[in-house]
Amino acid sequence: MIRPHGRSTVERNDIERNAHMTRVGSPRFLVASGLVLALSLAGCAGTDRQDNMPPPGTLRAVPHAGLTSLDPITTTAYINRTHGYLVYDTLFALDQNFEPQPQMVDSFTISPDGRTYTFRLRDGLRWHDGTQVTAEDCVASLRRWGRRDGTGQALFSTVESLTAENPQTIVMRLRRPFPGVLEALGKISSNVPFMMPRRLAETDANTAVNDATGSGPYRFSRDDWQPGRRAVYLRNDAYVARSEPASLAAGSRAGQMPRIEWVSYQTPEDAVAALGRGEVHYLESPPVRLLPQLREMPGVSVGFTDPLGNVGMAVFNHAAAPFNNVAVRRAVMMAMNQEDYMTAAVGDRTLWRTCHSVFPCDSPLANEAGNQVMRSANLDGARAALRRAGYRGQPVVIMNPTDIAVLAAFTRVTADRLREIGMNVQVEDMTWDALLQRRNTRSGPGSWSMFHTWWVAADLLDPTKIAFSGNPQTGWIGWPRDPQLERLRASFVAQQDPARRRAIAEQVQQRVLSNANFAILGQFYEPIAFRDNVTGLQSPIQMYYRLGLRQ
Repeated sequence: MIRPHGRSTVERNDIERNAHMTRVGSPRFLVASGLVLALSLAGCAGTDRQDNMPPPGTLRAVPHAGLTSLDPITTTAYINRTHGYLVYDTLFALDQNFEPQPQMVDSFTISPDGRTYTFRLRDGLRWHDGTQVTAEDCVASLRRWGRRDGTGQALFSTVESLTAENPQTIVMRLRRPFPGVLEALGKISSNVPFMMPRRLAETDANTAVNDATGSGPYRFSRDDWQPGRRAVYLRNDAYVARSEPASLAAGSRAGQMPRIEWVSYQTPEDAVAALGRGEVHYLESPPVRLLPQLREMPGVSVGFTDPLGNVGMAVFNHAAAPFNNVAVRRAVMMAMNQEDYMTAAVGDRTLWRTCHSVFPCDSPLANEAGNQVMRSANLDGARAALRRAGYRGQPVVIMNPTDIAVLAAFTRVTADRLREIGMNVQVEDMTWDALLQRRNTRSGPGSWSMFHTWWVAADLLDPTKIAFSGNPQTGWIGWPRDPQLERLRASFVAQQDPARRRAIAEQVQQRVLSNANFAILGQFYEPIAFRDNVTGLQSPIQMYYRLGLRQ
C-alpha cells in the first residue's frame, strides 16, 4: 500500500491530530467507484478578517474545487460527489469495513437463486420539499445512474426488470446472478447512486438537473450559491437518521453543524492564511509546497486521508486527429516518464510512486501485463514510432486548467515531451470548470486532443469502472471504441471465480494498453489541513455531515 513514508499511523475513522503527515494503517482496500480533485484552490473570497470569521454554528471549508453544477450523476467530478452526500441519500452504503449496509432500505430479501432482490424502504423518508420518498422515485434514480456509471451499466446489463411493487417496495429481477449487487447500490465514489425525486430522476441521463432537492441530511441553499465561489448547506432538521453509529458512509448521517459553507480563495496562499487565522476550519488539497508553512501554524494539523492515493492520467481524444490513430497514441505513451510527472506535480518523493498497472498498485488486480509501452520512457523510440505512425504535424491541442497546480504541471511535462519528439503542440489555458464543459466536444470546432486528470485510486479498482469502457456511446471522456474490451468487461461481471476474474483483468489491461486508451502518470497522495477543534474527520472519503467543532 502506498503511504507517506516515515510518519505516524492513524485510525481508519479519524485523522490523527498532529502537525506531521499521517497515513492509514489498515490493509483493506476501497471498493468504491470518477472525476477529478484539484491540489489547488480557485475562486474568490474576501480577505478582511473581521468580516470573514464564520458565524456561530457554521463550519467553513475550502473544497478542492468550486461547485458549478448541482448534478452528481452527469459528472464524475468529486466536488459533485461530496455535494451529493450532503444533499442526497442512498439505498445502501459501505461501512468502515467496506461492507454494504442498508441506508434508505429498512429490510431486504434475496431469492435462493440469487436473481430476485426485494427492498423495503424505511418509514418516514421525505424529500426536502416535504413529499414522501417512494419506490418509484428510487427506481427512476437507479435507472438514471445505471445509464452513466460503469458499475451501474454492468449491473443493469443483467437486470431483467426493476419495479415499484408499492410505495415502499422495490423489486429487482436479474437474468443471471450478479456478484456484488449490494456493493453496487452502496458504491461510495463517483458516480454514487444517489436517490432523487422521480420528477428529477426522469431527466435524460446526459442532461444535468438544476434542482438539488434530495432527502439527505442537509438542504442546499440555492439563494446563497455563487457557482464556483460559494455554496451553503443548512441542516435538514426533518431528516430521519439511522440509529446505527456513523461508519464511513453507512449508519447515521445526522448533520453535526447547523450550517456548512464552502468558500474559495483567489490563491492557495490566501486559503492557507485564512485557515491560520481561523476564518476557515478545513482545507482540502493544499499544495504540497505549502505543507511546511501549514505545519508551523499553531492550532493547525496536516493529514492524508486516502490509503491508496490518486492516479494521474493523460486522456486522449480518440474521436479526432491525431489521436484517432492508435500508433500515434502509443508513440506518445512511449515518451512519458512517470518520474518526470510526479516530480513536477508533487515533488516530495515520500508522497508519490511510479505504477505501471492500469489498476492501482497494491490493489488486488494490479498486474504487469502489456505494460512495456508505459515503462519505456524512450524519446528516441517515440520519435521513430511517431514517424512510422504517419504523423504529419497535425496540431495537438492540450487543455490546461491553470487553476489546478498538479494538472498544470502535468501539462507542462507533456507539452515538453511531445515537442521533443516532433509534435505540433498547442497549449490552451483555461479554468478547470471551462475544461469540464469543453471536454464534451468530440470533434470539429472547439475539439481538443488531450487533457490531464486524476482519479481516486479506488475508482480504478476493477474493469467495471467507467474509465475502462470501450464503448464510445456509453463510456467516459476520450471515447475509445473497442468491442473486444467490452466483451472482456462483460466476462468479468459474469465471472465469480477470483482467479478467473484476475486473468480477465490482465486481458483488460493488455487491451487498454495495446489500444493506448489513456496513459497512467503515477500514484500520489492528497493532503488535507484542518483546525485542531474539527471533529469527525475520517478516511478515505470525508463525509461533511460528520464534521463538527469542539467547543
